[in-house]
Amino acid sequence: MSLAAASATTARRSWPIRLVAVPLLVVLTVLVWIAPPAVERLQSAWFDAYQMMLPRHVVSMPATIVEIDHKSLAALGQWPWPRPVLAQLIRDINRHRPAAIGLDIVMPEADGLSLERLLRRTGNDDPVAANQLAALSASDQELAKALAAAPTVLAIVGSAGETNMLLRVPPFVVTTVGEGAVPAEPVMPRVPRFESVLTSLDLLDSAATGHGLISVALSRGVIRRIPLVASVKGTLVPAFSIEMLRVGQSAPMLRLLTQGPSVVGISVGRFVAQTDDDGAARVYFSKPNQARFVSAVDVLDGKVDPERISDKLVLIGVTGVGMVEDKTTPLGELMPGVEIHAQLLENLFDDTLLHRPAWGAQAEALAFLLIGALFVYATPRLSARNSAMLALGCVVIVMLFGYFAFRLQRLLFDAALPGAGLTLLFLTLLVLTLAETTRQRKALEQLVQREREESARMAGELDAAKRVQVATLPRAELLADDRRIDLAAAMVPAREVGGDLYDFFRLDARHFFFIVGDVAGKGLTASIFMAVSKALYKSTMLRTSGADIGELMAAANAEVSRDNPEMLFVTAFAAVLDLESGDLVYCNAGHENPYVVNPADGTVVRIADGGGPPLCAVDDFAYRGAERRIRAGELLCLVSDGVTEATNPAGALYGGERVRVFLERFVKRDATAAALVDALRADVQAFSAGAEPADDMTVLVLRWNGAGARSS
Repeated sequence: MSLAAASATTARRSWPIRLVAVPLLVVLTVLVWIAPPAVERLQSAWFDAYQMMLPRHVVSMPATIVEIDHKSLAALGQWPWPRPVLAQLIRDINRHRPAAIGLDIVMPEADGLSLERLLRRTGNDDPVAANQLAALSASDQELAKALAAAPTVLAIVGSAGETNMLLRVPPFVVTTVGEGAVPAEPVMPRVPRFESVLTSLDLLDSAATGHGLISVALSRGVIRRIPLVASVKGTLVPAFSIEMLRVGQSAPMLRLLTQGPSVVGISVGRFVAQTDDDGAARVYFSKPNQARFVSAVDVLDGKVDPERISDKLVLIGVTGVGMVEDKTTPLGELMPGVEIHAQLLENLFDDTLLHRPAWGAQAEALAFLLIGALFVYATPRLSARNSAMLALGCVVIVMLFGYFAFRLQRLLFDAALPGAGLTLLFLTLLVLTLAETTRQRKALEQLVQREREESARMAGELDAAKRVQVATLPRAELLADDRRIDLAAAMVPAREVGGDLYDFFRLDARHFFFIVGDVAGKGLTASIFMAVSKALYKSTMLRTSGADIGELMAAANAEVSRDNPEMLFVTAFAAVLDLESGDLVYCNAGHENPYVVNPADGTVVRIADGGGPPLCAVDDFAYRGAERRIRAGELLCLVSDGVTEATNPAGALYGGERVRVFLERFVKRDATAAALVDALRADVQAFSAGAEPADDMTVLVLRWNGAGARSS
């Protein structure tokens, strides 16, 4: 077939595949681009896997967590503590000059444990007691004084409903960065929005230096992104950690960096944090680290090293088990919210925030489209093995790119969704290619076979070939006058004519030659090549009857190979039996190994030596014969693969072992060679139970009766 014809055939085979594959590629590309919620979980899990494989290495710890833990609760009583205790904790912390003190606690109500409130609950109207309490500093006022005397930040919570609480935030300056004209009117950045906020008691809230938002939206129960800025009715509010940085640096304001409605970063003092377009930061988590924590009771007892607090961003939070709900991180570990704030501060200090480029989804979709187009082009043209290697290599490259982008630049590129899409596309292409190839091959085979058989039937060739083929096979009755041997043979073609062959004749009064062969394939072509091969082998044998059996096989190989345009090959077992001594010389050219049956003890063995490749398979192969002495009464049983490869309706093979078992069972009877041939054929047919024959079936059985059984 010419190159142009091969290309045309491939094109014809490819277009039905592309008819399905191209729309599928387009749909998958869109899915990779937009990553709908149905597949977002896969993308998030892949980003989490990056952190699990390479958790952040802690470089610095700018934040110290003063935790209200079980130890503190056991020493000072249940939570919430009286406000004077919390005020004393703040004073003790401030004594060591921290950069800022942040309370990850919201106190919207007055102290429920204050003396004045307890007195009102009892209904005591004693004016003396009331005057004495009035002279004392109220507990909330005491906490407010402690907050005002230190650089403190209070937490606020975003609310979807109205709370009527006063919002206090530092000034925000919105700065447009990058190229392009500055809009005539301010554009509200695309950040999380709330209707109002929940703050601490106004007395406390007004005393604090700063206020920061602690509201975080979880993604399927996992905290991955923290908004650094939000909007409350159009007023920009910083995140708790960002406000800690501002207060810690005594910065007068915050700067929001935008490009149109998209946020690109937030600047606070000397720090600039890169964000997603909605103002959220992707935290690169480390494993939980107890070195971040000190116990609140130890601070109150003066047992904490001042260096743990001096110039630090100190976070006060509740960590006692059952007191707060820990959050799940991408590392799959539970972590209190106050430690998550500390991790965000470490990311800001060390510039280790993760970043997913704004063009990341487009880049992933483009890469998927290009690789997918390569799959659509190459898969129908390549073998299944090579196309699988191509697909595997492309998917691995995508995953390695994502891994190294994370490791080297902390960039988040999704390899899971494109990888899954490429796998689905490849499997679809592979199934379509195999189905189309199988369909076309079967159609071609059926067409060729139908044309050959129809042509042969119309010309009467098949019937003539069958008669000629049967006529060329020798008849065992011609050996009836020699009682030294008992021989029977039968050949049953799978179709009208077959490709099996057998032959036998005397070389002289003492030596007897026989052969069984099988041409690859079946039908008319195989039968013609069988006839030619049989004639050439017999001619070679008669010309050089005294030569070594291996040399005879090599000569026959050369003769049969000479005119073989169809590149067919023949398996053959040829042997010469000395009728006086029982010596058997033989050579096996890729044929089924014969069986030697001893009726005396019922043993059955196979002749396994003296082998070589089939005729026409290897040019100039040096075949070597072998020898064996046959004892009087022993039988040789030769079969073609039409016997061993016969199948039943369930697809099971008859097999060589079943032949051996049959011979062991049958040989115990005193039967002739013809009876053994008929019985074996009947057993194979019973096993097949009407299933279509897989190949031509030939059986030849020879019994050597010994030199004493002379001719009659």
